[in-house]
Amino acid sequence: MKPVVVVGIGDDGCLGLSARAANAVAQAQVLVGGKRHLEFFPQFSGERLSFSAGIGPTLERVAELSHENQVCVLASGDPLFFGIGAQVARKVGAEHVEFIPHPSSVQLAFGRIGVSWDDAEIISVHGRPREGLCTRLRLLSKVALLTDGENTPPVLARHLLEYGERGFTAWVCESLGNPEERVRPFSLEALAECTDIGPLNVLVLVRTDPSWRPPPRLSFLHEDSFAKRMPKKGLITKREVRLLSLAQLEIRHDSVVWDIGAGSGSVGIEAALLAPRGRVYAIEVDPEGVALCKENALSHGVDNLRVIAGRAPEALEGLEAPDAIFVGGSKGSMRDIIDVAFSRLREGGRLVVNAITLDNVAEAYSALKAHGVTPEVTLLNVSRGEPLAHYLRYEAQNPIHIFAATRPAAAKGDES
Repeated sequence: MKPVVVVGIGDDGCLGLSARAANAVAQAQVLVGGKRHLEFFPQFSGERLSFSAGIGPTLERVAELSHENQVCVLASGDPLFFGIGAQVARKVGAEHVEFIPHPSSVQLAFGRIGVSWDDAEIISVHGRPREGLCTRLRLLSKVALLTDGENTPPVLARHLLEYGERGFTAWVCESLGNPEERVRPFSLEALAECTDIGPLNVLVLVRTDPSWRPPPRLSFLHEDSFAKRMPKKGLITKREVRLLSLAQLEIRHDSVVWDIGAGSGSVGIEAALLAPRGRVYAIEVDPEGVALCKENALSHGVDNLRVIAGRAPEALEGLEAPDAIFVGGSKGSMRDIIDVAFSRLREGGRLVVNAITLDNVAEAYSALKAHGVTPEVTLLNVSRGEPLAHYLRYEAQNPIHIFAATRPAAAKGDES
């Protein structure tokens, strides 16, 4: 065996170990694991190390002891599946580590409910925020969720219901492999009210409608799909403009996006749908607009959009660096916003500015030129067919300038 062997173990303890895994424990001089795992081996007479002292210091000690000792590390299920295996390999060196996996909790969960999982997505909210969960789920028909004491199955069910997700059967699989194992199906409504779920569980969500198909990634929603300020209904980005602006932003699945002057949040919501593993910050100064952004995020099932109440550029302070920035409104601060945008935008990131008035067009262009950037500029004139008696006529929308620019890489030695 290699100096360090990482053995996967289930809730049935040593009874579920293969002969190879049991042999690794028997030959070890040092046994490492959590308190619960170490208690499965009261007969072990060598040195014991518990992760209760902290994972970092414990792995430092494992690396030291492995020079002269055979070390066995116990880990839940498959150590390389959301487990400690990768950390052990980094600390000790992958060439010095051997892995003996046990079936993971997700494998056991799908086995218990008798559902194939080759097309399932696995999402961990164990020690992680649940932000973005609903946005990701809208594209999935089958998912296993690894939970924790804060993101419990009832808490997750309430979160999904808040954002309008209802079409799932929820299987709660508790203490898998343990004599107290329990597997129960729920509706999301029933799960939200449940109070007797144990801490060790996997939550499996399966769509109830067999004909369900994922929605398009870019939904091209009509502006009437969003709640908006009345009677100033023109203060929302029209869908043709939104489509071209979003394409120019080059949003990826994990992008961080700023939507400055968010208004009703239409661009930010579409951006959030394009970045289910990312985050969108919708910055809006008008209190009515702030409320509408939140309302629209809920009604469209988007939970990876954070609404920031305040005026740009001051409200941008402290936000994480973006991969893409959309400026839909400036309140007279266009130059200052572009200055801050270019200072905070990641290298290679995209800035897109919509400008309707000639004043904003001139200011946006001069501000971008001041940063040494010649923007791509599109003047978009859109006319829509509108009924007139028994005929169809065209109704022109406001023309709009779309400025798009990429932040160039800093010159070598440039500290700015």
